[in-house]
Amino acid sequence: MSYKMIVLDMDDTLLTDDHIISDATKKALMLAQENGVKVVLASGRPTYAMQDAAKELKLAEYGSFILSFNGAKITNCKTSEELFSSTLSPETVHALFDLSQRENVWIHTYIQDEIITQQNNPFTEIEAQITGLPIKTVADFKQTVSSPVVKVLMVKEEDHLKEVEATLQAELAEDLSVMRSKPFFLEFTELGVTKGTSLAILIEKLGITREEVIAIGDSYNDVAMIEFAGLGVAMGNAPDDVKELADFVTDTNNNDGVAKVINTFILDAITAKQV
Repeated sequence: MSYKMIVLDMDDTLLTDDHIISDATKKALMLAQENGVKVVLASGRPTYAMQDAAKELKLAEYGSFILSFNGAKITNCKTSEELFSSTLSPETVHALFDLSQRENVWIHTYIQDEIITQQNNPFTEIEAQITGLPIKTVADFKQTVSSPVVKVLMVKEEDHLKEVEATLQAELAEDLSVMRSKPFFLEFTELGVTKGTSLAILIEKLGITREEVIAIGDSYNDVAMIEFAGLGVAMGNAPDDVKELADFVTDTNNNDGVAKVINTFILDAITAKQV
C-alpha cells in the first residue's frame, strides 16, 4: 500500500514528554512530506496551541491541515481557511456546567484564545501549560458563555473522572460526543464530531481514500481515527484497550514511535521503489 497521508495526535504521540518533536521524528516527517505525503495534526488542543508544531513541520509550505478541538475544526495551514467548524450552543454549555456541579468536577472552555473557568484548579493549570493559553477565572461561567463555543472539558482526578465518563456517556449518548483525551480530561463536542469523522471529511475533499491514510494516537479520543484509517497505529505508551483496537502498535512517544512507523510503512517503501 502506498500511503498518502499521516494523521498525528500531538501530546504523548508526536511530542515527547518534554513537549518537543524529536530529531528523528522531525526528519522522518520532513522526508515523507518531500515525497508527497500529507502530514496532518489532529489534537484535542485549540487551533492556536497547534500552530508552533505546524510551523516547525512546515505544514503551510506543504499544503497540509490541522484538525483541532478533537476534530471540531479543520484548518488549511496554507490559507488559514476553516474547512469545517462545529460548536456547542450556550444552552448546551450551561447544561454541562450544571452536570459538572452535580458530578463534583471542574469545567472549562475556550473563548478568544483564553481558557475560561469559574474555579481555577490543578488540571486547568495543566491545560494552560500544554496549550500556552492564559486562564481567565470568571465569577459566573454561564453568564460568560453567551455565544457558541467549540468544546468543553470536565477535569478531575482519574478515578473519579472515569466514573463520571461512564455516567455521562450513557446520559448524553444521543446529544454529545463524550471522550477522554487524558486520564484527567473529559471532553465534550457536538454529537458525531470526532477526529475520525473530521478525517473522513478532509480526505473526501482531497480525493484520498481511507486505505491510503495512517493515523497514529495514544488515547481514547484517538480511537475513532485509529479505527477509521487504513493503518491505525497505537503508541507504545497507549492504554492496553486502545492498543487492542489498533492495526499496529509502535514504540513510545519518548522513543521515536512516530518515526519508526514512517520509516517502516512509508520511507522504506519509497526507497525500495527507487532501487
